[in-house]
Amino acid sequence: MRLIIDTDTAGDDTYSLLLAMRTPGSTLEAVTVCVGNVPFDQQVENALATIEAAGFSGRVPVYCGARRPMVKPWEASTMHGNDGMSGANFPIARQRPETMHAVDAIIERVMAEPGEIDILAQAPLTNIALAVMKEPRIAQAVRHLWIMGGTDNSVGNITPCAEYNFFIDPEAARIVFEAGFNITLSTWTLTLKSSVFETEQLDEIFAMKTPLSEFYRKVSAVPRQMAQARYGRPMSTHPDSLTCACALNPALIEASREAVVRIETAGEITRGFSAIHPPALGNRWPDYTVNARVIERASNDGFFRMMKQALA
Repeated sequence: MRLIIDTDTAGDDTYSLLLAMRTPGSTLEAVTVCVGNVPFDQQVENALATIEAAGFSGRVPVYCGARRPMVKPWEASTMHGNDGMSGANFPIARQRPETMHAVDAIIERVMAEPGEIDILAQAPLTNIALAVMKEPRIAQAVRHLWIMGGTDNSVGNITPCAEYNFFIDPEAARIVFEAGFNITLSTWTLTLKSSVFETEQLDEIFAMKTPLSEFYRKVSAVPRQMAQARYGRPMSTHPDSLTCACALNPALIEASREAVVRIETAGEITRGFSAIHPPALGNRWPDYTVNARVIERASNDGFFRMMKQALA
């Protein structure tokens, strides 16, 4: 697989990058950074630090993209600490970001080799929306678009109705889902079903004592504390890296369905809500066209094995 990862690099985003770099058969072609979890320049440094920690310095270019959502002001996440890395204070990486804008880099790379490159979008969808607005043909030229975002008609992680990525830029999400991409959607609902590492699994990772297992331990510290407060146990959630694992190894997907995904942009309470439903729900419902495959369940054991391999 040849992969571009569009990211708001913090916490679990970094493990996704590690999987893409360190899974046999995968080539991380580029990293594009989008508005999201923490201040933009910090996200760029986090991506560069992760690439260096993986031993790929200078081999994976990093491009800076949209610094704000399309319409409403940006709001930071509190899940990963102020720096997005649980205050781990990694040294500034030697590699520096490229000068080309991320949107142009996405268009240039995809249109140069149509049907060859997958995109994993694990941030608000601002960069992807801007790319398809600038070059509409990109929707058909991307081999597959893997999106982490939204909820499968359940409670969100930023508001009762919305997951963070879709909440930050629902206008962008709507554009992307209406553009004609070949989409697989991994939601926050799936995260809580299939991506959680419990205490025994975390202990197994920490006991590896490798440089990257130590990287994982440090970066996951604040999210584990937040999970303890929210869910009553020190578990670790992996929405982005589970999505990456499913992209790299689709055999992890145990259940999925074809669905219509629509994004709410106007609601005062429901802004960012992802309505996921069949193409037609009866005579009084419009007959919308299926625009995504939605993952309903994935193998936690298989995902955990992939993560351990990447951290070995």
